Amino acid sequence: MSAINWNDGQLITIKGGDTATCTGGLNPGQLYALFFYNSAQNQTSASVKVVWSNSKQPITVTVPGTTQEMGLAALCFVSGDDTNTVSAALSSGTNNPQVSAFIGSVAMPTNTNGITNVQLPLDGQQHPLTRFTRYYAVPQMHWYSATLQSDINQFISVQFMQNSATVNIVNTVADPDSVIQYTSPSTKDMVKVSTYRKQSADWSFQGNGSQVVWINADSVSNTSSTLSVQSLSQLRSL
Repeated sequence: MSAINWNDGQLITIKGGDTATCTGGLNPGQLYALFFYNSAQNQTSASVKVVWSNSKQPITVTVPGTTQEMGLAALCFVSGDDTNTVSAALSSGTNNPQVSAFIGSVAMPTNTNGITNVQLPLDGQQHPLTRFTRYYAVPQMHWYSATLQSDINQFISVQFMQNSATVNIVNTVADPDSVIQYTSPSTKDMVKVSTYRKQSADWSFQGNGSQVVWINADSVSNTSSTLSVQSLSQLRSL
């Protein structure tokens, strides 16, 4: 059993009996997601307990079992307006439970070792979304169009702004509530979840000169999944 320092939100491995804690690292006005991937390489689901308040019940996040680390991520959203500290504990159990995890937001992880962390060109071209990918950009104060494409069932991608997130799921085959949790009702209100039964999702958003981040929540290494973001013409005030 180990106590893991998670203050940088970095990619870590949590084994049965371990607790990872980010102490004082969450900032007011920012929304975060804890990304969990089952890395035990067996079909047994893992139960992660997320604690964010001494006065509230822990949130249980079920990370589906998988083989060869081919499964989707399970997410738990937490707001820096509610807490500055969060921890994740994995219970001991049969089949040696183990998950890979990191904290995603416009600011995290600050330690990106093991994560592809690159600037996204806002050129309307398709850019690959592979395992543990974090794209960032600073869209200016006008409208943008984004497109997500994937041939994988239940493919999830998260767009983070300062205090909100858009979760897009293409090729939807199951209720996303099974893999998306929230620490509080107010946190849930900050997240928009859109599901699509087709292989692509299109949405628009307005830049404000602050950083926007896109994170892939699928653990398959080699996929044809892509993300593109295009700047639209800025309208002049009449």
